[in-house]
Amino acid sequence: MKDRDKYLKIVEWSDEDQCYVGSVTGWIGQCCHGDNEIEVFRELGKIVGEWVDIYKNDGIPLPKPTSKKYSGKFVLRTGQELHKALSHKAMREGKSLNSFVIKNLEKIIAE
Repeated sequence: MKDRDKYLKIVEWSDEDQCYVGSVTGWIGQCCHGDNEIEVFRELGKIVGEWVDIYKNDGIPLPKPTSKKYSGKFVLRTGQELHKALSHKAMREGKSLNSFVIKNLEKIIAE
């Protein structure tokens, strides 16, 4: 794997700019834009590669990689009252707490 492939590249639509913009969270801010999402992603990949080369040539340590594998589970601390309320709502819908929370998180992501 090349060093440039270790960073999560994000291309998203900007309502403000009315175009796609590319960035690398925590390292490179919005650095390229355009009307074609794929072209912006390609440009972003080139930019990341250039930054990696600059860091290496200047002897600067690269930022911690952001590309990783996800296990599909994480711990969420809600507090007792929210935990209780979510559990009761899930039971009323005949679902496990896990499936209830997943369903509602998917709704948030889809917005």
